[in-house]
Amino acid sequence: QVRLVESGGGLVQPGGSLTLSCAASGFNNNAMGWFRQAPGKEREFVAAINWSGHSTYYSDSAQGRFTISRDNAKSTVLLQMNSLKPEDTGVYYCAAARGSPFTDVVANALVAWGQGTLVTVSS
Repeated sequence: QVRLVESGGGLVQPGGSLTLSCAASGFNNNAMGWFRQAPGKEREFVAAINWSGHSTYYSDSAQGRFTISRDNAKSTVLLQMNSLKPEDTGVYYCAAARGSPFTDVVANALVAWGQGTLVTVSS
């Protein structure tokens, strides 16, 4: 059973950067992803990475500003966020997919979620 714990959220000014970390236990060739939920909105996909780390996929809003990466030896998945905007504010969740390809993340074939970490982008 995969267990996930996010960290790294906080308050950042517009244009700033933040790196979120997801510590995992019980990995079993899972692709991983990041989602977020803004106040009053539904949870949405942000980024995904396959098991090997060689393939990634981003939402349109994250493309070019966010980078997802993973270190399987350390059981860690990172989300580097640059050029942050107020609309990036929300609770960010790490998720583990059922299988190895990142398409499982995009298809919401998910087997585990973290508890979330709050990111606030404000001046």
